[in-house]
Amino acid sequence: MQDFMTEMSTLSEQPISLCFHCHKCTAGCPVVAEMEYGPDRILRMVQLGERERLLQSRDIWLCAACETCGTRCPNEIDIAKVMDALRMEALRSGIAPAEPDAAKFHKLFLFVVQTLGRSHEASLLIAYKLWTMNLLADMDSGMKLFLKGKVPLLPKTIKGRQQVKRIFVKSAEAMAKGQPSPTPAQEAK
Repeated sequence: MQDFMTEMSTLSEQPISLCFHCHKCTAGCPVVAEMEYGPDRILRMVQLGERERLLQSRDIWLCAACETCGTRCPNEIDIAKVMDALRMEALRSGIAPAEPDAAKFHKLFLFVVQTLGRSHEASLLIAYKLWTMNLLADMDSGMKLFLKGKVPLLPKTIKGRQQVKRIFVKSAEAMAKGQPSPTPAQEAK
């Protein structure tokens, strides 16, 4: 039980043991209605060592990483980092994501950032639609965003693309060793 909490605290670099379950994180979560447990109960399950149940949960894949929960936490636990650590552990353990489309989106987002050095909505949207073969869903709202200029067709390049690629390489190396990914400040050293 304690080993899993220690492992997730190390991987996420968050003091999970400090959570006293005030429920402020869950009260602010914009996707909690779709979750089975919600952020507060997920932290409790980590504390109780419920590894398999958590790693097979839809909740860790539904988290939008909006960081609302972390900003509300009186103990400054960044729960989005804990969710990311849980997703990493599920993938590393060979557990199939309970929300396959969310996992695909996660992978595609990282691929676009690794390739372009930043996010680009049109590239991400096209790749996601092709991968999931869900081509026509959200077409009307997507067209409205495009017509308003909110989704530019061509990506803008950034100066530090090579540095972003190095961050991905170091993160992959750390993940292979079961260590937390380096922060940008650590990577710059």
